[in-house]
Amino acid sequence: MDNEQPHQELVKCVLVGDTAVGKTRLICARACNKHVSLSQLLNTHVPTVWAIDQYRIYKDVLERSWEIVDGVNVSLRLWDTFGDHDKDRRFAYGRSDVVLLCFSIANPVSLRHCRAKWYPEIRKFCPDTPVILVGCKNDLRYMYRDETYLSYFGDRSPFVRAARKSDLVMPDEARAVAKELGVAYYETSVFTYFGVNEVFENAIRAALIARREHRFWMTNLKRVQRPLLQAPFRPPKPPPPEVTVITGSHTKDMLNMFNSQCYTDLVLIVGTIRFSVHRFMLASSSNAFHRLLTMDISDLGARSSSESSMVSSTFGESTTADFNEDTECLIRADQNARNPNRMWEQLKRRSSYQALPTVEPKKDLYRELHHPVFQSIRIFQIENGKHSYTQTQTIVSVSKLITPQAMQQCLKFIYTGAIDRECLDLQEIRQAAEFLELPQLMVLLSNTQANQSFMNDETLQHYSTCMKQNLEKYCVQNGIFGDITFELDDGHMKAHRAMLVARCDVMKAMLNGDFREAHANLIVLPGVTEYTFHKLLCYLYTDEVPPISADKCLNLLELANRLCLPRLLNLVECRVIEDLTRMSQNETSEAVEHCLRLLEPVKLHNAHQLAEWCMSYLCVNYNSICKLSPRSLKSLHPDNQDYLREHRWPPVWYLKDYDYYQRCMNELNRELNNGKKDCTADDKGCLCFSGVFFWLLGKSKRSAAAAKSTLQTAITASSDHQDVVSTSLFQSNANSVNQLDPEHDGADL
Repeated sequence: MDNEQPHQELVKCVLVGDTAVGKTRLICARACNKHVSLSQLLNTHVPTVWAIDQYRIYKDVLERSWEIVDGVNVSLRLWDTFGDHDKDRRFAYGRSDVVLLCFSIANPVSLRHCRAKWYPEIRKFCPDTPVILVGCKNDLRYMYRDETYLSYFGDRSPFVRAARKSDLVMPDEARAVAKELGVAYYETSVFTYFGVNEVFENAIRAALIARREHRFWMTNLKRVQRPLLQAPFRPPKPPPPEVTVITGSHTKDMLNMFNSQCYTDLVLIVGTIRFSVHRFMLASSSNAFHRLLTMDISDLGARSSSESSMVSSTFGESTTADFNEDTECLIRADQNARNPNRMWEQLKRRSSYQALPTVEPKKDLYRELHHPVFQSIRIFQIENGKHSYTQTQTIVSVSKLITPQAMQQCLKFIYTGAIDRECLDLQEIRQAAEFLELPQLMVLLSNTQANQSFMNDETLQHYSTCMKQNLEKYCVQNGIFGDITFELDDGHMKAHRAMLVARCDVMKAMLNGDFREAHANLIVLPGVTEYTFHKLLCYLYTDEVPPISADKCLNLLELANRLCLPRLLNLVECRVIEDLTRMSQNETSEAVEHCLRLLEPVKLHNAHQLAEWCMSYLCVNYNSICKLSPRSLKSLHPDNQDYLREHRWPPVWYLKDYDYYQRCMNELNRELNNGKKDCTADDKGCLCFSGVFFWLLGKSKRSAAAAKSTLQTAITASSDHQDVVSTSLFQSNANSVNQLDPEHDGADL
């Protein structure tokens, strides 16, 4: 070239091909060295004139054209051309060093035009110029079913559509055309940047080797290698599908339970106002209520002398006639107390109200309490006339230290974790929270008074966590104040009607309607185990699900589907996927076996996200399934088997391409070893270039017949008698990719 400097080479590379196959995008990717996003590729258009003017206008593009290849400083000048067949491109072909014949992998017509139209035109104007066949848009082999890619074509004109699987050109088809034309074949992708630099580096090598044949005296071209074989493109591993969980309504359900006052078993009398609430909620949220409601007040009576001395040493000096006020409140027993000897057992517990196993009383009990807030407590049995079952009712009188308005806000905070924003007397509420031992409410009110409301989110989160832990501990595990019992396959568990009705519509219809369960304290649930029912209660009380084993999830999914609890279904799916992910990290087939076992049953219980995840995991591990669990694979429904074969990873075309690549590399190694021996015996001097590459180009010093004879000898010596690269790395063997080893095909394909 005219601008060529000593020890520097100028290479003119011309790109030709049909319109919209990706020629200009390929030039842009090489000239600008930038990755392009999917939205930029689909929403923007780069005209052909861009590439024509870049080297003349932009200095940085000209500087990036310089590259060192095999020790040779090369300036690569890229020439873009129009894809219209009737255009005159003779000026672009003039003095070209290498031509890239481009087609789109998503357009088989463009490949046919390469053979019928473009290659004859290239040979007309450039009879001796090296040609490389380039497949553009390599990423569409796996992107054609990507949801993000397909979404860009949703609102567009019907004349513009996404690529389809039937449109894709597979590597063996392109190599067959390359073999017919006698040229090399490479693939590129501007989106993934696969092969962009590789194709241009090898184009430079092809141009320099062709130049070396005419300028054998140029020593700087001695070390130029022949174009390298391109490794096959393996599509990226598909990510597992995302599992979404619908928004919960736990707070709303708790507020409804508080407002509806359904199945309440505790009445708080504050002044002239009565608040009907649930014992299990108050006992789980407040230590003061927990001590009060779990205190055994069924038996109080006279004291013995030994117990009197014990109390005196514990709580201070006192006699039978001289008690402090706290002691007096505990010995005010009515005349009907049956066991006076246990009075001092209550005295020792005093106002601490130590928690004891709750014993449901068999008759009415009334006690007066000497406490700053709680004045008296009464426990009695009532008959529910609507549903004909016995219920324990508790009435607690509250002193005037807590106003009805403050108690209302404290109870609302206990149920929902929030208070009304329009409350004015925050100090009054704070005092009530202090008496009722609600520390999170006190912190919330203090932050509000100090204009630090931004800290309340952390406080409310902490209260919610503590409340859920207490509900699981006291209500689910211990069944405290439970008013209904479920008979399961392997045991019994208690629950609370109020919570079941508030959190589950099916339970509400069963317990509030005219069904038999509405009138019974014992409900039989056949086919449900304690493990399953425990997870269900954890969800109903806390809106969360503890970890679940993958081999025990079907029963819970069935129960959640039966009770119409979609959020529980989603949470169980997440937990099972976590367990399967943990299994997949081990080098065992345990996760695969579980996925095969769960794939079809979970669909029956509407766990579609879990089924989709299992299907995705099986697709990614399809080769392992074929080797380790072929019987389990064949036991699946035919539609599922077809889906797994269709979406397997790596895909079949990659496995065939990789098999072809491995055979080419093995043949190349054998050829190089033979070439070294021949060079040692015969070749002397720098002008002798032996090997399959030069025989391919027709530029070698050896005759084509001798080189072909050498290759045929190597092929005959191979044990598998498979087709290999028949001529060189540039020519493709279309038959070899279809003649895979049957054992290999059965194991991997």
